[in-house]
Amino acid sequence: MSGQSALLQLGQLLRNSGYSFVTPTPVTHQRVNDRAGNAIGRTLRDAFGWNRSFEQGLLPPSDENELIESGVLERDHGRLKSTVRWSSLDNLLLVHSAFPTTQEDSVFFGPDTYRFAQTIERHLRSTRCVIKRAVDIGCGTGAGAMLIARAKPEAEVFAVDINPKALDFTRINVTLAGLDNVVCHASNVLNETEGRFDLIVANPPYMKDSRRRAYRHGGDALGADLSVRIVHESLECLSEGGSLLLYTGVAIVDGQDPFLASVKETLDQATLDWHYRELDPDVFGEELLEAGYEQVDRIAAVELIVTRHLPV
Repeated sequence: MSGQSALLQLGQLLRNSGYSFVTPTPVTHQRVNDRAGNAIGRTLRDAFGWNRSFEQGLLPPSDENELIESGVLERDHGRLKSTVRWSSLDNLLLVHSAFPTTQEDSVFFGPDTYRFAQTIERHLRSTRCVIKRAVDIGCGTGAGAMLIARAKPEAEVFAVDINPKALDFTRINVTLAGLDNVVCHASNVLNETEGRFDLIVANPPYMKDSRRRAYRHGGDALGADLSVRIVHESLECLSEGGSLLLYTGVAIVDGQDPFLASVKETLDQATLDWHYRELDPDVFGEELLEAGYEQVDRIAAVELIVTRHLPV
């Protein structure tokens, strides 16, 4: 059995079991796993949410053997350990990278994903625009694309990423959810897409990562470069009445927001309406201990919504 088939089978097994897991920040995840008695997993949530090693026999023997053969489960000092995690979002179940996410091609899911989902859901409830074409830039697990596709089954929704593993995970998650209006393909932001979109969403990496890992590193300018690029390239591809929803993080320096300063002139066009706000004033505070953040006050989670005017 291929790895993708095995993951899909595992996802179906977990869903049928009533599995649910809300993924916390990496620091919280590590602290919970470090507690006495948490070294060995005893439940499906332990094994596939908290990513703890577990004894053979937690799963039906035939399923367990197939997952071992396909590489979804690996041997870990006489026990087994999952090479992926599974998280819940509303009634969706999504596969993503195992903890800790240290590899270059890791696919991240966590509190940012939940806030990003809330931004999308609020917009979908309030917009009057007919959404025929939408795209999720840097789709990761495909969470954004899936929420749009589920709410707008008549729309064609693109899930694009530069990371092949992200696209593989998105395909599995889309199939598990039974969605048939999501198209996955490789693209560096919107370089490999065509046409205009009624809705563009993005939850890009926004850290300044010394190892420049794609899932974390948002470029220079304290991690803001990629977010700035997405704003500029997306506005060129918005249809009349269409919107860009950007959820990102900003390193606030001396009380000032350098990301907003970088895009404000572009946003202040007569053809655009925009709204910007902080969703959380202080996220990932541990990053302030890293090199390059010596002058940063805090990292804020922010939401930018830009809508192109309809013709009069």
